Amino acid sequence: MLQLDQVDLSKLTRLADAMVGRLPEQLTIGLVGTLGAGKTTFTQAIAKAAGIDASDVTSPTFTLLSSYQATIAAGPIMLHHMDAYRVHDEDEFLALGVEELFDAPQTWVLVEWADKVESVMPPETLWITIEASDRRSFRFECQNASVQSMCGELVRSLY
Repeated sequence: MLQLDQVDLSKLTRLADAMVGRLPEQLTIGLVGTLGAGKTTFTQAIAKAAGIDASDVTSPTFTLLSSYQATIAAGPIMLHHMDAYRVHDEDEFLALGVEELFDAPQTWVLVEWADKVESVMPPETLWITIEASDRRSFRFECQNASVQSMCGELVRSLY
């Protein structure tokens, strides 16, 4: 497990830039945190770093899924932003066609409230837990050793 502490807006922007610059072209990110922790703000920062107008990225609580053309260091990707907050169970989440999104090449899938559907998230999901307090912190966990290593490099680069 890796942790990045004292994440203000400046560090959040640098984190998003580093992720877009280093992480692979196929990635699922499970975002976990309380209401107001910064899940959508973080997604907006990633979107901006990937060439998307951040003002176009809003919480998909009611739409459940928003998709964008984006560009990361590895090349062009589809960025899918999902929200599991209003999803009743894993079956309803799967009915959205998420398995196809998870398997699609050149695709990033960011899922807010992913802990609600943890059992159907891919095993190689990059889990990012955002702890909101006076000093916001981000905790990174991933079973994919390569992605975990890249996250370690980017966390170290921000200190």
